Amino acid sequence: MRQKKKVEFLTEVELEFMTELWALGEGSVRDVLAQLAPERNLAYTSAATILRIMEQKNFVTSEKRGKTFVYKPMLAKDAYQSKTLRDLSDKLFDGTPATMVARLVSDQGMSEEALEEIRALLDRRLKENDN
Repeated sequence: MRQKKKVEFLTEVELEFMTELWALGEGSVRDVLAQLAPERNLAYTSAATILRIMEQKNFVTSEKRGKTFVYKPMLAKDAYQSKTLRDLSDKLFDGTPATMVARLVSDQGMSEEALEEIRALLDRRLKENDN
């Protein structure tokens, strides 16, 4: 019998749902659906299935309140962002974060303001390392 592969990352649709749960803190299927764009037009049963799958993958936990299941993220948004960026750096930038940042800042669409913000973040981090 094949062993199930451990799922570490959210699919695009799961990430869409998780983003809403992070914003809400917790929520029912209806709460999440209410946050999605109206043109998304997703059926209640489809949304419920997505949240159940996310629970099976240990991305969310649920608690029954009356007749309703309330879902809550099992990992913090910043922890997931860090994990995803490390994976992206490893797979696409040969595990070299500087190459990833270089690609980001060389983007012609990045505003002067965004570049200044990145510079300030780097300066702050370097000062923290000096202390």
